[in-house]
Amino acid sequence: MAYIDLGLDEAQTPGITGLLRFRPETAEPLTALAQVLLRASHSMSRGERELIAAYVSGRNECEFCCTSHSLIAAAQLDQGMTLVQQVRADPESAPISSKLRALLRVAGAVQQSGRAVTAELVEGAREQGATDIEIHDTILIAAAFCMFNRYVDGLGTWVPDSLDEYGNSVQRIIEHGYGV
Repeated sequence: MAYIDLGLDEAQTPGITGLLRFRPETAEPLTALAQVLLRASHSMSRGERELIAAYVSGRNECEFCCTSHSLIAAAQLDQGMTLVQQVRADPESAPISSKLRALLRVAGAVQQSGRAVTAELVEGAREQGATDIEIHDTILIAAAFCMFNRYVDGLGTWVPDSLDEYGNSVQRIIEHGYGV
């Protein structure tokens, strides 16, 4: 049970879903941000951007966001959940591009603190081929997921017991994007 009465059947609205339905006026800008960051046309694939969200959520120990974004990333990456698990366990040894590895270092620094991002980390990402937009969006994805993670966990939302319970919402997001 969430810490507040969402006025909803929580079994049908786990994690952030119930919170977005509880406050549609805040849901609109939050889902719009997720849509732009994770689904809009971009030089990084949707799977890579979802992987950044899953990685940050895992570091924040947000079970709902980590699981849901891991599943969304896996469905959009050729190597599937195996790659997601490798990246979440150790991005330095995961079979990913050097550019994505450098961007994950930046995202990991953001997860610690915005001030943990250094000129050296940014320059390292550039040296691996990251563009300024990719660096910007990686930082914004990481920062946004720190907020989303704290939103979900701060209100004690319900987390599904099995991966199967994520299925419909994951498929809906992959097919139609973010939105309530």
